[in-house]
Amino acid sequence: MLYYLFSWLEKFDFPGAGLFQYISFRSALALITALILSTLTGKKIINYLRNKQVGESVRDLGLEGQMQKAGTPTMGGVIILLALLVPTLLFAKLNNVYIILMLLTAIWLGGIGFMDDYIKVFRKNKEGLAAKFKIAGQVSLGLVVGMVMFFQEDLVIGEKIPVKPADVEVHDSVIHAGAPAGTVFKYIEKRSTTTTIPFVKDNEFDYKWLVSWMGDKEGKWAWVVYIILIILIITFISNGANLTDGLDGLATGTSAIIGATLGILAYVSGHYEIADYLNIMYLPNSGELAVFVSAFIGATVGFLWYNSYPAQVFMGDTGSLAMGGMIAVFAVLIRKELLIPILCGIFIVENLSVMLQVGWFKYTKNRFGAGRRIFLMSPIHHHFQKKGYPEAKIVTRFWIIGLLLAVVTIVTLKIR
Repeated sequence: MLYYLFSWLEKFDFPGAGLFQYISFRSALALITALILSTLTGKKIINYLRNKQVGESVRDLGLEGQMQKAGTPTMGGVIILLALLVPTLLFAKLNNVYIILMLLTAIWLGGIGFMDDYIKVFRKNKEGLAAKFKIAGQVSLGLVVGMVMFFQEDLVIGEKIPVKPADVEVHDSVIHAGAPAGTVFKYIEKRSTTTTIPFVKDNEFDYKWLVSWMGDKEGKWAWVVYIILIILIITFISNGANLTDGLDGLATGTSAIIGATLGILAYVSGHYEIADYLNIMYLPNSGELAVFVSAFIGATVGFLWYNSYPAQVFMGDTGSLAMGGMIAVFAVLIRKELLIPILCGIFIVENLSVMLQVGWFKYTKNRFGAGRRIFLMSPIHHHFQKKGYPEAKIVTRFWIIGLLLAVVTIVTLKIR
């Protein structure tokens, strides 16, 4: 909202109004505002939740310090969502399709998580929202994002082509470096199913390759494969973040690290000169996502003030489902979803540990008559608790691993 106000004021030479044209300036404001909002409103919301007796119900699993968490306010994800949405609405370009999709993701999955928490806390139903409804919500979001990504004309990539200087117009995004004498490069915008993939030549992969065996019909069916993959990514990462939220600050800190990495990738992908210098995919107008992710970082870090060990509040599904979904959709929008196995390694391992544990238990029970386990307990962070590691140490080490994975993710852009 303020972006449009100051764009109007700039016409009248209002002092400082021009600063709002810079993504870096608005991103900084979004981060600071989100951080202040989450820390200042966090205490009030926590007290409100405590007064309403919106406390965590804990099953005794024999974990150290577990029962002391009983009664800790939950549904704290509303703090994250509030601190995220307000700065985005204030400082982002609200007509940008990337921003619209991210706002939709936050509200949609946050709403599903809120319903789940509400049923658990106020209806006293420990099962919460039925799994089929959660999955339906995630799938429907993936369907919307996938269709918009495939059919929306504004979601394009920039393809660099050589042209003569005389053919360049003023508004063109032009790259002069590396061109033969008398030639420059310019970017043309085109719709594409191309995405970024690490460790291969040019770091690019076209989803049409998956249906290339269909010959002339590949263009007709490529969108189906594309949307299915996006649905799987959103569902898997959203659930992974939800499972990771089992120790104080674990999901929050990990999400902040992932968010910062995605913010860097969004900024460089949306700037044609930086994208050309790094030889990565240029995505026109995607730089605006840096404003959103800055608010995301500020909101998560501010929430971590209260969620770090020993936690004064838990985010609940209101926060974890929304955070995981936002990370997945963000990666899809900047065409870095195939980097998720590296960047979101913590979420993926947490998810896989549960799948392996349950699968192996059922298999051995059917075959041998007694179920066997791979881990002492899943998700895997509980395995380390069972081994006697202090909770704070487990969380810190997971953060360190998450930071290393973030660095590796960025480095992969230059590894061919």
